[in-house]
Amino acid sequence: MASHVFDLIAQEELRQETTVELIASENFASGNVLRAVGSCLTNKYSEGYPAHRAMGNQGRYYGGCHVVDELEEYCIAKWKEVFATDYHVNVQPHSGSSANLAAYMALLQPGDTVLSMSLANGGHLTHGSPVNFSGKLYDLHFYDVDGDGFIDYDGMARMARELRPRLIIAGASAYSRIIDFTRFAAAAREVGAYFMVDMAHIAGLIAAGEHPSPFGLADVITSTTHKTLRGPRGGLIFCRPELAKKVDSAVFPGMQGGPLQHVIAGKAVAAEEALTPAYRAYAHNVVENCGAMAAEFVAMGYHVVTGGTDNHLFLLDLTDTGLTGREVQEALDACGITLNKNCVPGDRRPPSQTSGVRIGTAAMTTRGYTAEDFCRVAHRIDEVIRGMMAEKSAAQP
Repeated sequence: MASHVFDLIAQEELRQETTVELIASENFASGNVLRAVGSCLTNKYSEGYPAHRAMGNQGRYYGGCHVVDELEEYCIAKWKEVFATDYHVNVQPHSGSSANLAAYMALLQPGDTVLSMSLANGGHLTHGSPVNFSGKLYDLHFYDVDGDGFIDYDGMARMARELRPRLIIAGASAYSRIIDFTRFAAAAREVGAYFMVDMAHIAGLIAAGEHPSPFGLADVITSTTHKTLRGPRGGLIFCRPELAKKVDSAVFPGMQGGPLQHVIAGKAVAAEEALTPAYRAYAHNVVENCGAMAAEFVAMGYHVVTGGTDNHLFLLDLTDTGLTGREVQEALDACGITLNKNCVPGDRRPPSQTSGVRIGTAAMTTRGYTAEDFCRVAHRIDEVIRGMMAEKSAAQP
């Protein structure tokens, strides 16, 4: 019997193959990752944790788990190897947001004070946005960026001393520069706060040595397994050994039931791939390509927030063009170029419109794009934007 679902999957596959993908949070998983996620493991229920793990909680609530126990232990071992760490690892979170929620549950009580980066300045929804659980359950305060879009580390440390938060969070979804984890760790130590890093966007770069590592500095580290890691959609939590049981209990039974063993299999495959020389070369190319593309926009007269990038993404501030991020996103969609509207620091437009767009190079670098290819795409985007500006100018009386 024919299924419309598979027609839609075919349409999406064609869309992905024929468009230029510049959304910074997206990538193309390998065939082996897709095969693992689509395997018979989707049939297996396995609430709990492997029976004989060395750290954290132990024991399943279902029989027939000897194979998935071995799989989950293998996945854990591979991610420890990827980041060269002896931290405890929980591979069960269904997403980065789930990982963040579990981390908060392990470290905080409702109403505790948290210091983080606001969504408007490049942080993530789960770092305290008032519309998110994090902003509803905890007392969130936000450190700022300076006039050029760089994190104000002195201001962050000053706020930490004034607020004495229970938790300080570093990490972002739209910040293009190296994050100085040592400054955050020092601020947390000074006031007796936990220090958490959400490395979801830059995890692949950290794994390949393209960004400084938070391991050894942070108490808890969360991540997704897609984005720059090129794995399946899912989450990870790393923590110091003394927090292992708290973190495990927060994941299960605190906020999830049975883990998705087919996704854990995909995470294990992604970890294997991240340990290869080819992956390290890929991550290096991602950063080089992003730098070249950002520099090309600057050369064409555009305002790139912070003036450039050190990682896989950058923000294009469209304020001077008179166009909204939404208008540019939709126009580029029609041209086969996919990116997303994004607020820029100090944005006066609402998130549904925005004054900027976010551009990333991870996905198309997977497809083999070079710096020259990304610069050509930059010029195509420029053509579209200038055409839109001309149309808007001609329409004015």
